[in-house]
Amino acid sequence: MSKKTGIYAVALITSLFFLWGFALNLNGILVPHLKKACQLTDLQSAFVDSAFYIAYFIIAFPAGMFMRKYGYKGGIIFGLLLFAAGAFLLYPAAETRLYAFFLFALFVTASGCAFLETAANPYINNLGDPAGATQRINFAQSFNGAAATIAPWVGGKFILSGITISAAQQKGMSIQHFNNYLQSESNAVKIPYIIIGLVVLIVAVLVWRTNLPDIQEHKDESQPVGSSILKETNLWLGVAGIFFYVGAQASIVSFFIRYSKFVGEIGEKHAADLLALAMLGFMIGRFFGTVLMKYIAPVKLLIVYSVINCMLLILAFTVDGNFSVYAIMGIPFFMSIMFPTIFSLSIRGLGERTKLGSSFLIMGIVGGAVIPLALGKVSDLSSIRVAYLIPLICFAYIFYFAFKNINVKNVQQVIAH
Repeated sequence: MSKKTGIYAVALITSLFFLWGFALNLNGILVPHLKKACQLTDLQSAFVDSAFYIAYFIIAFPAGMFMRKYGYKGGIIFGLLLFAAGAFLLYPAAETRLYAFFLFALFVTASGCAFLETAANPYINNLGDPAGATQRINFAQSFNGAAATIAPWVGGKFILSGITISAAQQKGMSIQHFNNYLQSESNAVKIPYIIIGLVVLIVAVLVWRTNLPDIQEHKDESQPVGSSILKETNLWLGVAGIFFYVGAQASIVSFFIRYSKFVGEIGEKHAADLLALAMLGFMIGRFFGTVLMKYIAPVKLLIVYSVINCMLLILAFTVDGNFSVYAIMGIPFFMSIMFPTIFSLSIRGLGERTKLGSSFLIMGIVGGAVIPLALGKVSDLSSIRVAYLIPLICFAYIFYFAFKNINVKNVQQVIAH
């Protein structure tokens, strides 16, 4: 592979990190938007996250099997086609304003993203000189972080209307007028997702027309055979850690706009801008955390960050007004190092069972489908403010997991989610 071809291949695969990061981080916009357009409870609106994360849980293994037969390139193209199909399905979903249709479209989109993530992570790791693998992964992940920052801002500008009709206002409107309002809210997703679908299709064509190198992974015969993976207590504690981390991340981001309105009386468009700023903190936190880990053991940093997030959530629960919102905004910065650190601590010492252990850890991402439902249910029964104690429990568990690994000085750097 020539240097020019290699650079183009890395650039093309890196674009995939941005695409699935963008789709995932639009959920923070879709949850409050569909709650309004489809007249949902908080619990019902949380199924946006469930539709997305359950796809990762279901599709990860089939995606791996698909790529064993058709290769990384085949998996990437198929994933992009699924991604585009799901984006285009948002158009008829918006037309019908059927929430189940929206969820199906998002499930298809997320299934495509699951294919892309399953393929792109190991592919870019093996694409080129092994000595530069970590640099390539970090470079690609920076685009994923950029997408997390840009998506809420774009969604806030082009999907959210900033108009909310109160119960009193609704009483003064005719049924037709109110239905027209709901339909106009629903229609707001059409053009953005059509554009997303077209961009994804263009990338699919570029991948199809590009002679991407076929990566051959080599087995490590030197790794010892260990006991049953079912006996690896730390691995299963780590699976729970991933479950609670992803669940906390999904629920905090997806309900941020709703929380900002309830606690700080902040309009949805301004709240979307604040969410984008918070996710910028998430991206900065990854770079800052990487530097800190040169001087502080990752597990100790995980302990400190989990305690800080618990304190921020306690502040958000006890302090009124905008300061409470700002406390929530600080949480993504301290979430930034959690996924890769929990992952690394969990697979430590697994030897040849590392890939199997990694698969179980990836399945733990299903926490993003479960925890937001719990938060939504508590919000419906009490308030969104009380519901934000659910992530507090999640970070308390992460503290427990980190404390159980307190004697681990270094961990192998892995791909962040």
